[in-house]
Amino acid sequence: MGSKYTSPAEGQLTNHIDSYRNTELPKHQHEPVDPRLVVSIVIPFFNESQTLETLVNRVVDNPFSKEIILVDDGSTDDSLAIAQRLAAQHSTSTDGFANRLTVKVHEKNIGKGAALKTGLLSVSGEVVVLQDADLEYHPEEILQLIQPIIDGQADVVYGSRFINRVSDRSRKQPSGYRSNYIANQVITRFSNLLTGLNLTDIETGYKVFTREVAQKLAPALVSRSFAIEPEITARIAKQKVRVVEVPISYSSRTYQEGKKIGWWDGIKALLTILRFAV
Repeated sequence: MGSKYTSPAEGQLTNHIDSYRNTELPKHQHEPVDPRLVVSIVIPFFNESQTLETLVNRVVDNPFSKEIILVDDGSTDDSLAIAQRLAAQHSTSTDGFANRLTVKVHEKNIGKGAALKTGLLSVSGEVVVLQDADLEYHPEEILQLIQPIIDGQADVVYGSRFINRVSDRSRKQPSGYRSNYIANQVITRFSNLLTGLNLTDIETGYKVFTREVAQKLAPALVSRSFAIEPEITARIAKQKVRVVEVPISYSSRTYQEGKKIGWWDGIKALLTILRFAV
């Protein structure tokens, strides 16, 4: 299981590399989404006051009805206040599509995995999207990520940073990018070996599920840290559902800009695969 998705209408998707995280990408052409279909988007965040408002505004701009669940994992900056303001500001209809924003709060920092679980336990939409708040991933691409599920071709979609990867020679990659890339490939191949999936990027922040898959997945999750990513993949493999990958853009940020994942998270990822995939 695990394959590349090619939209019947679009053919090959283009993978963009964006040099500036705040730059909007060209929108792919898609058939209009039925406004009755609600997409739940879970956005965990911890101290993301510099990116959160831009991120949420770009998510809201998507042409489909959405339930946005913002989960504050004990932020100590202004992130929570920003989230609460955005929830009040955007809980309306835009161009015929309903927007409903809610904010969940952890009183202290527990970890990305715990924040994702809190959000997943609250979803009600027919399609569920996991979205990081750091603008490394581009919300304009959510529509192409949900398309395989809308088309009835998949139950789970992973956004892969490594399908048709294009080198942007005009942009110097941040320090640590290559080591993170190598670690990701080791983790992904180890996961594939034990789960039987054939994926290129299990650590991606873009994962999409049908509501049925998400509701079965959420209560079982136990990882509180970044180890949530391989745990999700291992549990998805055991559900025996249809998994496809769609190429996405990726704009890696530096540790100075707030990147939080470290080498120890790679070790925990491998241990998590051993724990849940066998």
